[in-house]
Amino acid sequence: MTRVWKWNRPVTVREVLEDLQRERSIAYTTVMTVLDNLHHKGWVRREAEGRAYRYEAVSSRAAYAAALMNDAWAQSDNPAAALVAFFGMMSDEQRQALSDAVRIVQGPESDREPAETESPESAATPARSGAGGAEKAEGNPGENPAEMPDEKNPAAAEDRPGR
Repeated sequence: MTRVWKWNRPVTVREVLEDLQRERSIAYTTVMTVLDNLHHKGWVRREAEGRAYRYEAVSSRAAYAAALMNDAWAQSDNPAAALVAFFGMMSDEQRQALSDAVRIVQGPESDREPAETESPESAATPARSGAGGAEKAEGNPGENPAEMPDEKNPAAAEDRPGR
């Protein structure tokens, strides 16, 4: 998929094979099998061109990554705790990118003051936790990753400068 996304155009097995062979030895049939599997899984579409196929990505790499994150989040029995844990693993740059993305999705209205229908508590709630740890996520006690001991919360055990 990396090659298909990188080139952003329909590719043949031969093109992918020649590119991969610059890095390692690989068989034509291996590349053909992988692209065929990707086609059957719905990740690429293909069109016949002579005796070969041209394969093209069905979605962008960003859309694929977003779908993976959404699937993982949807499988959590405590989505709020999963988000707290995920945000806790993010670098400052990643959190800034997240903040920018939220602003884009919400549109220009997000720059306004909070609406009058919003409670003062929700308007004053910080977007992320400070150095003191994460806010308690709703759910069962002990399920908040910020409250887990370091051996169960690898993100808490990491040395994270600037926090």
